[in-house]
Amino acid sequence: MTDNQYKYIGGELELFARAHNWKTYIRQTIAPFIFGDVLEVGAGIGETTRLLSQVAHKSWLCVEPDEYLLEGLARMLSSLSGHKTIEWQHGFLSDLPKTRRFDTILYIDVLEHIKNDFQELETAYHFIRPNGFLVVVSPAHQWLFTPFDADIGHFRRYDRTSLVEILPEGLRIYKLLYLDSVGMLASLANKLILNQKMPNYKQILTWDRILVPLSKCFDPIIGYRLGKSVVGVFQKIE
Repeated sequence: MTDNQYKYIGGELELFARAHNWKTYIRQTIAPFIFGDVLEVGAGIGETTRLLSQVAHKSWLCVEPDEYLLEGLARMLSSLSGHKTIEWQHGFLSDLPKTRRFDTILYIDVLEHIKNDFQELETAYHFIRPNGFLVVVSPAHQWLFTPFDADIGHFRRYDRTSLVEILPEGLRIYKLLYLDSVGMLASLANKLILNQKMPNYKQILTWDRILVPLSKCFDPIIGYRLGKSVVGVFQKIE
């Protein structure tokens, strides 16, 4: 399969698009590091873009290799107020002109889908302006890896150590934490007891409406040391 024929194998994007509390929690966590010219790698159907792009910015470029997802992304973004600052492009990070630079590069539940994650971040590094940020949000803990992960194209899950290990030289850790401690316990229970591959709509709503608000209370109490997702914010020092 060539790059131009890339097709995303997951089927969960529409399901998780309804997780409004979770996406808001992510935005609150990473909003201080989104500014200026923003690049979102693997924008999917655009639900994350819709929410995160509400943060003040100068320009926003979405890169998505799946043509079908890109069509949905374009339709959704065209209906947004203030969408004139948002562009979208078919392809990969490596397809961008080498001279382009961004203040923030986002990988929101994307890096785990990329086989050569180290090379991907090496490429991303060169597109970041000095003092700009690389922001990664990914599923946490390889011991939580399930058939569901494999079915939607995850190569791995990360912890704080494994995420730092793939960082290019020249990026410093600015923030590194876990989110959704209560959701992590639910995921562990599913793996050990239910062993269900794909969550259903009711389960997503229960997680988003009940477990995520509980996590927002408990996460700071435990110092963001446990969680179902890992968040890394890395700054380019040059």
